[in-house]
Amino acid sequence: MLHGGPIPIPGDLKLPPGRQRPLRRLRRVWRSRKALKGVTQWILDWGLPLLVCLGALYVFAARAESPSGVYRVFAMIDAPRHVLLWLASLVGWLLVPAIIGGFAGHVIAERISRAKSISTHTLFRQRKLRQRLRPPGLIDHLAAYFHGTVAQQDFVDAWVRVAHRNDWVRAQDHWEVFVRDTMSTQQYAHLDRHECLRQVQSAAKMALRVTARSSGLCIVCERRR
Repeated sequence: MLHGGPIPIPGDLKLPPGRQRPLRRLRRVWRSRKALKGVTQWILDWGLPLLVCLGALYVFAARAESPSGVYRVFAMIDAPRHVLLWLASLVGWLLVPAIIGGFAGHVIAERISRAKSISTHTLFRQRKLRQRLRPPGLIDHLAAYFHGTVAQQDFVDAWVRVAHRNDWVRAQDHWEVFVRDTMSTQQYAHLDRHECLRQVQSAAKMALRVTARSSGLCIVCERRR
């Protein structure tokens, strides 16, 4: 705010900052995971944290017992003898079978439901092994648009200069949030990870540019007030 009123829109687009900081790049990588489909995204969201917790429990329990002893308790071969081993036993008895069973059931149910549902964009296409193994892309870094195509320059002028008053950091943050949340909607659930990211970013640029030009506002800023 300036003297009790809104911040005026700058006349020129400010130069973007230098290289993106490692933590912000890591945040962009993490947000880009929403382009992945259900099972793969679940592994990143919940599978890896659970694996880390299980690994930590195993390491701490092994300090009071041998690693083979922890495994035998975890596999319910031997009876636990102290608190950490009791936790390992409960995890091996309750948590792991529930996760494996739920995961397998979800995969089977999804495969069955998709047996007769082919999206129109995949009709008659042949996906090579390289396409299947290619890692997902990242949400675009807006600084690259500054010297990009005419359409890209027009978008950052509207999104960064008009909607965010030349605040590149906040514009990048809200751009990632908008793309991340849009990729999580049912509309894009049938797309593969690369097509999902491409279509969402293309639609986002059109929608956000129109909003910024017409109202001078950012959708994310308005929702977060």
